[in-house]
Amino acid sequence: MTLPVVLVHGIRLSGRCWICVTDEIGAERPVVTVDLPGHGHRRGESFTMSAAVDTVRTAVEEAGGRALLVGHSLGGYVGIAAAAELGEQVAGLVVAGSTSVPNRGLTVPFRLAHLFLSARRDGGERVSNRMFEAVLPIRVASAVGEGGIATEVIPDVVRAVGSFDPLTELGRCSGPVWLLNGSRDHFRAHEQQFAAAAARSRLLVVPRAGHYLPLAQPQLFARLIRDIAAVCDTRYGRVL
Repeated sequence: MTLPVVLVHGIRLSGRCWICVTDEIGAERPVVTVDLPGHGHRRGESFTMSAAVDTVRTAVEEAGGRALLVGHSLGGYVGIAAAAELGEQVAGLVVAGSTSVPNRGLTVPFRLAHLFLSARRDGGERVSNRMFEAVLPIRVASAVGEGGIATEVIPDVVRAVGSFDPLTELGRCSGPVWLLNGSRDHFRAHEQQFAAAAARSRLLVVPRAGHYLPLAQPQLFARLIRDIAAVCDTRYGRVL
């Protein structure tokens, strides 16, 4: 049986954002997407890191009890926390666009964005949709809009991530870790520290790609995930 893949989305989005990635991977192996607390069909719930980890735990168990865990942006931080907790249930971890240590420089822009967007009558939905339509393929942007854009969850996420120590948690991860960044991603500031923190890590940087690499270039991202999953199919697969 091939190893399932669990995909964890970024801030404000939902599992719907993975529509093109799941199409590419799903022909070869089971794929599970989640909606984190406060996102997608769970809008209105409070986001906490522990609740997010529980969400991932449930997805891994539903997938058969062991999976390759892939997280983008907020989902990358959640993936780190989940892999540290779940141990051998995570056969491998892919952290995409999530290699900046949470600090004021990281969280302040999100606080300002929340103030700007939430002041609008529609909660910034129209502005956000236009932004995603400008940077993502039309099918992905449409799926993002259909899943809902949860601007209201930003304060909860900022509090949770602001008190999260990804470097320590990476040190608790027992399996292989791939750190996957676009060369133009503003969330790669501390990627070398992240690579050093994990016992078994590999850093991959995609030229000319930005923060939304998994969604803007889903075919390329899916190919990378398929290659990584093939390594993890063998229980004793190792990072080369």
